[in-house]
Amino acid sequence: MVKKVILGGAGAGMLCLVLFGREAVSYVGTTAGWFKDSVKNSVPVEFEIDRARRMVKDLVPDIRKNMHVIAQEEVEVARLDKQIACAETRQEKDRGDLTRLKADLSTGKDLFQYAGRSYSAQQVKIDLANRFERFKTHDATLASLKEMHQARQRSLEAARQKLDGMLAAKRQLEVDVEHLEARLKMVEAAQTTSDYKFDDSQLSRAKELVSDLRTRLDVAEKLVNTEGYLRDEIPLTESAPENIVEEVTEYLNGNRAEVAELAIESQR
Repeated sequence: MVKKVILGGAGAGMLCLVLFGREAVSYVGTTAGWFKDSVKNSVPVEFEIDRARRMVKDLVPDIRKNMHVIAQEEVEVARLDKQIACAETRQEKDRGDLTRLKADLSTGKDLFQYAGRSYSAQQVKIDLANRFERFKTHDATLASLKEMHQARQRSLEAARQKLDGMLAAKRQLEVDVEHLEARLKMVEAAQTTSDYKFDDSQLSRAKELVSDLRTRLDVAEKLVNTEGYLRDEIPLTESAPENIVEEVTEYLNGNRAEVAELAIESQR
């Protein structure tokens, strides 16, 4: 049963690829990329900074390896320097000997004296020829040593430049990691400040009390002003009617007539 499900899933995937072609492949690739980005974004920044710091520290073995290569190249270059110096000294001596023997043979003598011994012109020619062949061999060897020295020197310079670059990059990465860690601490501090909720309950109660007191005082002031209008005083802010005497007389006369009528009716 499981085999059928697997085969069915595989067949469905193949069918999807056949039907949708590049769109299906693009969809799968986009989904995988989105999933990868999601996983990457979910990793804490502190963890990534620690990982970067460890990666910088992991550069130390490579740096030491390059330093070892430089040390080897320096030893080889120094050895070649000595070999070249010795070869050049020998070649200068051999050149002088060749020049002397050649000059002696150029005189046309049949007998020559060297170091208390006598040699014929033929012996001197043979010795000159042998010396000349060795000289050419040594000269070629010296040229090879110089070429090898140049190659070693270039390799040494390249290794030194690589080491300098690695050391500079390591120092820069260390500085970058420190800056990232400092920025992270600043962000964390800002987040802590923004997330902190000030307990303003006491402040709210004080504001509410002040508002209530203000309202009570406003009401008290209005009551005081109203009581002032209810007293038997001449209102100074309002003008008296012009015909107040006539209005009072008419009112009173009218009331007396009504009272008299009421008294007569009650006696009946």
